[in-house]
Amino acid sequence: MTTSSSLKTRLDNGAVLAPGVYDALTALIAEQAGFDALYLSGASIAYTRLGRSDVGLTTYPEVEDTLARIAERVALPVIVDADTGFGNALNVKRTVRGFERAGAAMIQLEDQTFPKRCGHLDGKGVVSVHEMVGKVRAAVDARHDARTLILARTDAVAVEGLDAAIERAERYLEAGADALFIEALRTQEQMIAACQRFSGRVPLLANMVEGGKTPVQDAQALADLGFRIVIFPGGTARAVAHTLQGYYAGLRASGSTAQWRERMLDFDGLNAVIGTPELLEDGRRYG
Repeated sequence: MTTSSSLKTRLDNGAVLAPGVYDALTALIAEQAGFDALYLSGASIAYTRLGRSDVGLTTYPEVEDTLARIAERVALPVIVDADTGFGNALNVKRTVRGFERAGAAMIQLEDQTFPKRCGHLDGKGVVSVHEMVGKVRAAVDARHDARTLILARTDAVAVEGLDAAIERAERYLEAGADALFIEALRTQEQMIAACQRFSGRVPLLANMVEGGKTPVQDAQALADLGFRIVIFPGGTARAVAHTLQGYYAGLRASGSTAQWRERMLDFDGLNAVIGTPELLEDGRRYG
């Protein structure tokens, strides 16, 4: 079973909780924790590879390379954030083809203007409905395998209001999107309205951002509302950043990692996580 068909099967059978990942190590640890899918966050790639904000600085090759490394290391389906498709409809076709080759199970495209920004930052703009419909159609046409799913995201709630965002989502669904993502819903009432419109027809994604615009709830509560994809995209990077602040401050102050020994893996522990003994054993087969 391909990861794309695996994701579709899981969505057909209920809600999927996908943690945010940003490299092969975070993907591997998430897989070992027992998740059914992963979300490759464009924002988290910007945070970790560039040390920058999610304001359109991340490019197609950086995301494709990260995706390929993750897909080579883990067997879980990956939902990948493709931002705006990195350009017009022709760029979208290249992005979809490349991400599909690199191992994406679902490819997310949004209707922001360029340069885009994190969906929970203020000051966003959106392209015309007509332009985004063309991008969705281009994405559907470009994929090699119909089991590679296209996720259409609208950021129009912040720009045009909820009603306009729902109508945009309707148009994107008509254009061939396999799943929908109405970003930065502000209230429980808005979340309910979105689910009432779409949840019985198509998988709808809920984006949980700690400190963001949308009320954060657990996966079961969101599934009860009608969402079938739940992501916590940037939580991993925020947790790692918080841990590193403490780790580096302690090392700088004491000159030692002694106070962190119970809160970190030792040499053998990390090697066990990444499979070093198995890798060395495999290498001996060719000796």
